[in-house]
Amino acid sequence: MLATMVWLAGRYEASQVQTRLERDTADAVSDIRTALTHNLQSLQALPSDNPSHLAWEVEASDLLRNRRELVRIELRDANLRMRTHVQSPYRPVAWDMRLRDSGQSDLTIACANARRLGGPAYSSSYFQPHGDGLGSEMMELCVPLSASGRTMGYLVATYALQDILANLVGHNLTRSQEASFTEADGTRLAVLGAARRGSRMFSAQHLLDLPGSTLVLRMDSWHSAPSLFPNVLTALVTAMSIALVTVMVVLVRDNRRRLRAERDLADALAFRKAMEDSLVTGLRARDLEGRITYVNPAFCEMVGFSPQELLGLSMSAPYWPPERVEEYRQRQAIRFAGTMPPREGFESEFMRKDGTRFPVLIIEAPLINAQGQHTGWMSAFLDISEQRRVEELSRASQERLQATARLATVGEMASLLSHELNQPLAAISSYANGSINLLEHATPASASVPEPDALEDVRMAMRQIARQAERAGRVIKSVHDFVRRRDQAREAVHAQQLLDAILPLVSLQARKLGVRVNTSVEQGLAPALCDRTMVEQVLLNLARNAMQAMDDPGVRNRVLDIRVRRAASNPHNGWIEFAVTDVGTGIPPEVAEKLFTPFFTTRPEGMGLGLSMCRTVIEQHGGFLGFAPNEPRGTVFTFTLPVNNGTTP
Repeated sequence: MLATMVWLAGRYEASQVQTRLERDTADAVSDIRTALTHNLQSLQALPSDNPSHLAWEVEASDLLRNRRELVRIELRDANLRMRTHVQSPYRPVAWDMRLRDSGQSDLTIACANARRLGGPAYSSSYFQPHGDGLGSEMMELCVPLSASGRTMGYLVATYALQDILANLVGHNLTRSQEASFTEADGTRLAVLGAARRGSRMFSAQHLLDLPGSTLVLRMDSWHSAPSLFPNVLTALVTAMSIALVTVMVVLVRDNRRRLRAERDLADALAFRKAMEDSLVTGLRARDLEGRITYVNPAFCEMVGFSPQELLGLSMSAPYWPPERVEEYRQRQAIRFAGTMPPREGFESEFMRKDGTRFPVLIIEAPLINAQGQHTGWMSAFLDISEQRRVEELSRASQERLQATARLATVGEMASLLSHELNQPLAAISSYANGSINLLEHATPASASVPEPDALEDVRMAMRQIARQAERAGRVIKSVHDFVRRRDQAREAVHAQQLLDAILPLVSLQARKLGVRVNTSVEQGLAPALCDRTMVEQVLLNLARNAMQAMDDPGVRNRVLDIRVRRAASNPHNGWIEFAVTDVGTGIPPEVAEKLFTPFFTTRPEGMGLGLSMCRTVIEQHGGFLGFAPNEPRGTVFTFTLPVNNGTTP
């Protein structure tokens, strides 16, 4: 812009010079035209009616002395013959009268034009040699002299173009400029003015239109345009340019230092970003008003939302479960009030963009800027779903170990029962075979009464057989007493107590699988008479099976519904109905046929004893366990338990 201003200033100065030159040229042409008009009037004032040659010559000589641009004045008759003439005393000219009086001379042509126009006429310029070996450009003026409408003669005045420039153009113009008469093609006829003093020439041309002839007045001016300081504007711009260059040098030096600092900062930021991108821990920064100002890729991947969807949020977050929004808002208000969270963190639950829930461990700390001011909070999030899964696997493994221990106990009991029964049964078999052998060998075929010794042995064998049979009965009675003791362990338990006992375990697996658990108990239900431990195991098995049935990518809204009510078949028959409903993929017909078969399972880690044991327990209580499809999808398992009415059903 500064360079443009300098260029425009130079252009402005050049335009001013050109305008001034054109104005001077127009003024010079006007001065020449005015002077020629005055000269014409003076020539027409000379006596022309039979004048005395002497008187005419005196007046003409006075005119030549006063008008130095006039070189010669002639008086001619109507046929252009010379009558008399006078010549300027300032310039000697060698005139060739034969050439001057010829029919093709400039004088003859000018007078012919004057006669045709009926007024004065000028000739074109011509070169006239001087007596000193030099020459100059001349121009003729022919003025017809008329009387009574007849041309009586001609008055001819000769102008020197060089003298016109010297005497009729102002000296103030020719002092600093060069004035010249030129032809149309640019040929110079006469030149007057200062010599060339500059590196650039400015020119202006103007027509001098005369009757019968036209001359071109050209004025030239030389200037060093634009000069170093053409005007105040250029000087100011130059000073500003110098100052700007100085500032630019300083800025370039400072910019280099800043670029080095920026490169170092960019390297540090790239290093920090690489560290943040490699973290599996989610990071989130919030200002003092609760607006999210930063999230790292691990956090976005954890919740399933992009940074654009999270930045700027304050009142609530899309990853908060809808039913816990108010709780989280209250916790956030407590945090912003200044209450510091525990350093070891606290657990919470988040919801991904697809609606699945997952547990997180949150660790928060104040966010301090470089000036030591508290500007917000920085939170770190750990997805503990895998930890919960490991805990669940450990718990399941523990349960399997316990089940294995129970099976081992059952095996030991079976082995003990087999061992205890084998001994008396083997003894009974041995005594019976021995008795048969004694009877066959000790009694002859002809004898009708056995020998006394043989009878005594048979009696002893029979007593042993009775003793061993009694022992076997006691073993069976002990097992029967064990079963009767399980029956005597039944007690009155409310349905809500049964649900409260299993909900902690169910909720643990529900969070792992992203399942929402709904429970409802009909008002006014009487307590059930049952073996509390076994019924709780039945409910727990059915709930786990239902949640595992919904562990499928195609199931979005996972809901486990447990309802307890009076039996719908007969509300007054003293039975309570438990219903466990899922929205899973359902049970295929080929699986439904073998669902309660022992050791049949559809899961690789299953043992196939859960549903079989559940049905056995419910049937031992006198109830019924069954299943049916749930509309629009899923399965509902129902079983019944007797009401505690003071009698055993």
